[in-house]
Amino acid sequence: MEERDFEVFQDVLKKTSGLVIGMDKCYLLESRLRPVIEKHGLADIKELAEKVRRNQSSSEAWDVVEAMTTNETSFFRDTRPFDIFKNFVIPNIMEKKQNGMKSIRIWSAACSSGQEPYTLGMIIKEMGWLNQGWRFDIVATDISKDILDIAKTGIYSQFEVQRGLPITLLVKYFKQIDEKWQISDEIKSMVQYKPFNLLHPMAGLGQFDIIFCRNVLIYFDQPTKTKVLDGISGIIKDDGYLFLGGAETVLGISDKFKTVEGQRGLYEQT
Repeated sequence: MEERDFEVFQDVLKKTSGLVIGMDKCYLLESRLRPVIEKHGLADIKELAEKVRRNQSSSEAWDVVEAMTTNETSFFRDTRPFDIFKNFVIPNIMEKKQNGMKSIRIWSAACSSGQEPYTLGMIIKEMGWLNQGWRFDIVATDISKDILDIAKTGIYSQFEVQRGLPITLLVKYFKQIDEKWQISDEIKSMVQYKPFNLLHPMAGLGQFDIIFCRNVLIYFDQPTKTKVLDGISGIIKDDGYLFLGGAETVLGISDKFKTVEGQRGLYEQT
């Protein structure tokens, strides 16, 4: 790929999604864009670059963004954040709300194909909190409409359910359809999916007690990270909690959050 063509894709990705890629990602870009070239009946990546160069709002440009922003995920990814959610975050919030409304709102940002919000749903169900009169609203968003369509079906391959999902939960909350597995309606109904771009104003999403924004900031440059964290600080409740990925931090990026002592990857408002 010529450098000038790479820079076209680099520019549209940064402006549209905040994603920053260097020339070291050239091979990944080429492989991810092959289906886009075929979909639009183009000759090669050079022709695709020319289409995007002429119009960054074209369907070709959007498909480039879709192709590059679909990131890998899995059920119970990294495990520890979900243990913190179950054993520390929810008990703390419940204690603070014991004399008020028994309602907890959760945002799973950049949810990809839905494994994270469905994991949260299964934990909530397993812990019996719904039977104690608590209401949970899980809002899951992603910039990619295509990946959200997959998440909404709740259908996963054998490989996907084998990665991190305990066999007891697979048997309890999934039904087999040929060679794939579909999550139960009781878990699926707990999650509301919406398309959303993290670069856009967040106020319309409402207020949240808990926000998961894991393994997203690593793809942004520092000004974009600051912008996203500032937006999150405006919609997370004063006593709410923010989860970031293990390789992410707020240090030197935002003064709106601080780490929760003893809880890696968990943050609260300053």
